Order: sequence, then structure tokens, then C-alpha cells
Amino acid sequence: MQAILRDLTDRLETPRLILRCPRPGDGVQVHEAVVETLAALRAWPASLPWAMAEPSVDASEAFCRQGQVDFLARKALPLLVFLKDGDGLVGASGLHHLDWGVPKAEVGYWCRGSLQGRGLTAEATRAVVDWGFESLGMRRVACLSDAANTASRRVAERAGFRLEGIMIHERADPDGSLRDTCLYAVTR
Repeated sequence: MQAILRDLTDRLETPRLILRCPRPGDGVQVHEAVVETLAALRAWPASLPWAMAEPSVDASEAFCRQGQVDFLARKALPLLVFLKDGDGLVGASGLHHLDWGVPKAEVGYWCRGSLQGRGLTAEATRAVVDWGFESLGMRRVACLSDAANTASRRVAERAGFRLEGIMIHERADPDGSLRDTCLYAVTR
């Protein structure tokens, strides 16, 4: 089946969260969350190169609109994460580097600074992985994390990923320093 013909829900729910495809108009909330969390995001330039650009509402709005286009085209499946009890943006997650031939994907995630440490990112990640297996027919979902990013690694482990290995000098920071990357995965 052609990827674009796959019928997919664009909204997931967990006990505390709503995850949904980005929409036009979401840029202001995304921008606020990115600005709040920018220093933490910029600590991982090889893993999060998008965080190195100067944030703007227009850039965040463009991300949301492009995310909706990519979702509809089944090229990537970005999701914004919101608290259920209110409309507060927690962060973002989703599946990218899709290979519909296997099928497999990579999961990504980030959480705004003021909401970190509550297990929200692991809850969202579990929901995305379950959606990938149950609704999308994924056979493998991978998660890549900088080896020194212990918070990201804990999220992967809490979400049920297993460490498959550490790729030495797999990425480079903008200053040229080499970074090791942990490869986590869940298979079915």
C-alpha cells in the first residue's frame, strides 16, 4: 500500500496527555515552549540541530505547517503533546525517518523545561510507540540519544526501549567535537 493511502488518526490520548498533529496557529505555543527550554535543547547540538537556529514565532509556525504537510504525505508523523487538563503544550514527539517497506521508524521527543521530571515524555513516547505498532504496523521503532544525555536515555528506557549499542563518534557538534550515540529500539 502506498504510504499516502494509509488512514491514520492524527490524535492520541493517554491518561494525562493529548498528542496531535501540528496545525496552523500552533506556532505561538511551540515558540514559547522552545524559548523556555532553549538552553537545555542547545546542550545537544548534534542531536537537535534545529535548536541552534534563532527561535521565532514564524519559524515555529512554519514547523507546524510543514509538520501537518509531512503528516498528510506520510513522510513524517510529528505530534505536539498537550496536557489534558488545560491546553498547555508539553513538547513534541512523533515518528520520523519512516521506512514503510519494513515498516520501521525513529521516535523523537523533547519536553518544555517547566514540565520536565514528571514522566510526561515517557508517557507520550510509549503512546507514540504503541500507535506505531498497533495502528501503523511498525515492526521496529528506534530511538537515538546522545550517550551523555542521561535524561533522554532514561525516557527511552522508561518507554520500554532496549539499548542495542553505542555508536562511537557517530555525530559531530558544530565545533567539530565527536559525540557517541546510543541506539535504542523496540521490535515486534
